[in-house]
Amino acid sequence: MKRFLLSALLAATVVLPVAAPVATAATINVFAFQNSSTGGVGAVAGVLNVGEAFSVSVDPLDLWSAGALPRWSNADGLTGNLLATGSDESGQAINTLIGQSFGLHSQGNLSAAFGTLVGRIGGGNFFAVGTSYAGIAANSGQLELFYWDSNFGDNREFITATVNTSVVPLPAAAWLFIAGMLGMVGVTRRRRNAA
Repeated sequence: MKRFLLSALLAATVVLPVAAPVATAATINVFAFQNSSTGGVGAVAGVLNVGEAFSVSVDPLDLWSAGALPRWSNADGLTGNLLATGSDESGQAINTLIGQSFGLHSQGNLSAAFGTLVGRIGGGNFFAVGTSYAGIAANSGQLELFYWDSNFGDNREFITATVNTSVVPLPAAAWLFIAGMLGMVGVTRRRRNAA
C-alpha cells in the first residue's frame, strides 16, 4: 500500500498544472509629517503574509523635507549633498544646496539616515526601504511605510511609493489531490486498525 501511495503521489505531482503568480500593485503617498516614525503613524501600504515576495519603489527625483535648508532628500534619506534642479519640490533656484548628510537616526532596531523611507510589517522590526527595495515578508500583517526622523514638527511634502506583491496560488487541482491523498491515508489506517 505504501508503494501505491508513493507512486500515486509522484504521478499526480507531475501532471498538476502550475499556477502563474498573481501580482498586485498599489501606489501610496507617504507624508514626511503625518507618517513620521516619531510622532506620526505609518502609511498602510497593504497586507502581507509571511514568506510573500514584495517590492517597493520610489522615483529618485521625488523629494521630501525634514525642515529648514539643507534638509531635502529623496527616499534614500539625507546621505550627501543635494542641489536644487530649479523645478524640484524645494522651490529653490538651480544649484542651491538643499540637502546634505545629517548622520544616522536610531530608533528601535534600526539605524538609518534621516529622511529614509522605512517599512514595518505587522508591527515587527523596522527595515530601510529607500528608493528601491525587494524582499520576502518576515511576518504577516500590514505593511506600514514611514519617514525616518527624530523630530517631525517641521517636516513637509511627501513621496509616492509603488508596492508590488507576488503570490503563487496553489491550483485547485492540487487542493483536490491533497484532500484525496489524506482520505486514502485515513482509509489505510482504518484497515490496519481493523486487522
